[in-house]
Amino acid sequence: MAEPDVLTLASDLIRIDTTNTGDGTGRERPAAEYVAERLGEAGIDATLIESAPHRANVVARIAGTDPGRDPILVHGHLDVVPAEAADWSVHPFSGEVRDGMLWGRGAVDMKGMDAMMLAVVRAWAREGRRPPRDVVLAFTADEEASADHGSTWLVTKHADLFEGVTEGISESGGYTFHAGGRRLYPVAAGERGTAWLKLTARGRAGHGSRVNHDNAVAALAGAVHRLAEYRWPVRLTPTVRASIEGIGAALGVAVDLDDADATIARFGPARELVDAVLRNSTNPTMLSAGYKVNVIPETATAYVDGRVVPDARDEFEAVVTELVGPGITWEYEHAEVALSADPASPAFAAMADALRAEDPDAHVVPVCMAGGTDAKQFSRLGITGYGFAPLRLPPGLDYSALFHGVDERVPVDALEFGVRVLDRFLTT
Repeated sequence: MAEPDVLTLASDLIRIDTTNTGDGTGRERPAAEYVAERLGEAGIDATLIESAPHRANVVARIAGTDPGRDPILVHGHLDVVPAEAADWSVHPFSGEVRDGMLWGRGAVDMKGMDAMMLAVVRAWAREGRRPPRDVVLAFTADEEASADHGSTWLVTKHADLFEGVTEGISESGGYTFHAGGRRLYPVAAGERGTAWLKLTARGRAGHGSRVNHDNAVAALAGAVHRLAEYRWPVRLTPTVRASIEGIGAALGVAVDLDDADATIARFGPARELVDAVLRNSTNPTMLSAGYKVNVIPETATAYVDGRVVPDARDEFEAVVTELVGPGITWEYEHAEVALSADPASPAFAAMADALRAEDPDAHVVPVCMAGGTDAKQFSRLGITGYGFAPLRLPPGLDYSALFHGVDERVPVDALEFGVRVLDRFLTT
């Protein structure tokens, strides 16, 4: 009886505008209050924690039947990235159902999963069921920016709420990826680390008509170009090795780990699951310099989105220093750890079993995420994180493009599938 509940919950959450513009302000509290009320209706005590005005988180613990088992964390963020209504086929905060799809900002990232979490535990309460181990629910603010008002706040100020938790699940895994006539279900067992860089070049200011061999803009442009063009070497982590082997087996493609690039080239569309995580990356994203066309500025700055595979931070920093060259300084605008989880763990096996129980033709494979989630913050408490927000998706729906994209939407039956899979996993 949980499946019908999930659509109402997801639609209601989408209609609550929780846009996070990344400037330190936000408005998750109305959504947090909604979550706390829905949990309260089911007799589940929820703690609403405000980290700043209008920024709020919700945490609840459901007691399991087996106190000998370690608790598990299930977490989802309540904030969403901005959406321009004029660009959408439907209003991004309408929560409208059309053509069997639930439309709106957050449908996949990640109010759909928030609704699945609520639907499962509300069904338990109605039916008088309890999970075998404690389940800690966390609905967080600020994941789409720094996480300072969300998971970071919870980890640093309210760590006691997560006592005993050793594993956690959240977004970006367990969805259908169609390739080679197979239904792959990638489950995240790792994340690249965040390494957002600020580059600063300093030179000699002067008139734009005169010779100037100490031009900050020119120096910075060269550094940015070198970072953009650098081909980072392949660094296969255990998760990525297991991912390549699993995808190869599912598709019937021969795997040569000594030539990973050539191997994944034979994966067809499934190469998308591993292409970005074979190596570190540095993508320039922002440039700033000068105030007038005929004035050479003294300083110029650039921002680069860097990502680092597990255990490659030292190499990353050394190469960045060499590539930017002398006369240009760099620092972290924001940095977070890379994560690795064991794809051979009992938790991963239980996720795979739950997926196959609802889709017997599922090929479950571990993957490393190119980006990051709140799992990075919760890892500071010793919690191993997996990406597991199960959805059965139809062919032709580009799931990855829906994240932060125009016309974000999710099939209603995919949410219902996810509720059943999540229920199976959490009651195993």
